[in-house]
Amino acid sequence: MQTLTDRIHETTEKLRADPAAGVTTPSVTATLLNGHARLSSGPFNWESDLGPGIGGENLAPSPTAYLLGALAGCGVVFLRDTLAPQFGLTIDDIQATARCRSDVGGLLGIEGTNPALEQIELSIVVSSPDPADRLDAMFAAWRERCPIYLSLLNPNPVAVDFAVGVPTA
Repeated sequence: MQTLTDRIHETTEKLRADPAAGVTTPSVTATLLNGHARLSSGPFNWESDLGPGIGGENLAPSPTAYLLGALAGCGVVFLRDTLAPQFGLTIDDIQATARCRSDVGGLLGIEGTNPALEQIELSIVVSSPDPADRLDAMFAAWRERCPIYLSLLNPNPVAVDFAVGVPTA
């Protein structure tokens, strides 16, 4: 049976030979369902909502929670599933907590408030028997390669297109 390290090595070699094979175009579609957002990507579906004070029903995580979850999730799975095998490290456990400051007044358009998320922080605690210097090299690679972290650190322009009409399925 092929190990995780073998699979990563095989993929690495394949992408070295054909870098274009690694380019993906993930997408998520949100539709209105029962008063909140139904999000879909490939075979996965999940929901998003806002708190009651800003018009939602608090029936699902907020978009902000998903953004922070993406950052914390990358702190756990990218380290454990990709980088630890690449660096030959053992990870017994990981916990990542992402947090930020958010001013709901900004969402409501209250003068003097800011709707942007601020003071984004990520704390990652790794339990490993391996030496700190080897773990530090893996942490440096995470900072150089985590796509969620890099997107927040160096924002890309986002093309937004509004249209009036009937949404397509």
